[in-house]
Amino acid sequence: MLLRIAVQAKGRLFDETMTMLAESSIKVESGKRTLLVPAKNFPVEVLYLRDDDIPQAVASGIADVGIVGENEFEERQEDAEIVKRLDFSKCRLSLAIPKEIDYKGLEWFNGKKIATSYPGILKRFLDKNGIKAEIHVITGSVEIAPGIGLADSIFDIVSSGSTLVSNNLKEVEVVMKSEAILIGNKNLSAEKREILNELLFRFDSYKNAEGKKYIVLNIPNDKIAAASELLPGMKAPTITKLETDGWSSLASVIEEKYFWEIIGKLKNLGAEGILVMPIEKMIY
Repeated sequence: MLLRIAVQAKGRLFDETMTMLAESSIKVESGKRTLLVPAKNFPVEVLYLRDDDIPQAVASGIADVGIVGENEFEERQEDAEIVKRLDFSKCRLSLAIPKEIDYKGLEWFNGKKIATSYPGILKRFLDKNGIKAEIHVITGSVEIAPGIGLADSIFDIVSSGSTLVSNNLKEVEVVMKSEAILIGNKNLSAEKREILNELLFRFDSYKNAEGKKYIVLNIPNDKIAAASELLPGMKAPTITKLETDGWSSLASVIEEKYFWEIIGKLKNLGAEGILVMPIEKMIY
């Protein structure tokens, strides 16, 4: 029995999904010519689809689970469940207007035309806030709509904001934040849920190791307590006595974003022989 997982066929989400599968030791060929590809060493098969087709495929049972942007899942309103948030491909859906406009609040959108590829999310937001606006559905380059007179404003995905700036627009309201999510069919068999649980275990092991390094150093015994406060590790650092009197070896896990700050403090404590190594997987 194979668990069928729907994956976006191309784009940023595809790249990050395939990296996660590879780092979870699941070997799958890319689907440039084949839509359905079995993994070589794990009981899953990957179905390559357009991102906006994934929610329906999972809800209808064509796929058992799928990796999709939360924005697409929210837009389609299909009857599937969010199994796990995957903490990548983060963005937000926002309202944007020409930058020269003096924006005072949501009331500005009353009577305006808004161009978007996400009419469902936008309508629900406008209705919730009592705003009466015309929604103009566009597929493709939504951000050009105000510049060519198709709309007064836009509602679209924003990542860095550079696309808005290049089109003389400014972000004025964040409607929702989005990231990659794993969604699942609500009627999975016990056998398929068992495979899914193993898949989630592998994903967690990969994500836990992300942004972390393994560090080993030598430290004077009277500085072990201070060094341990800097390097708590998963529970506590591993300490091994050295043959040199008064010294021990300390091993722990360090967040990469704090690396140089902590290394400086360790050196000030007298740490020597500091080794830093990548972590491939981390299992709690």
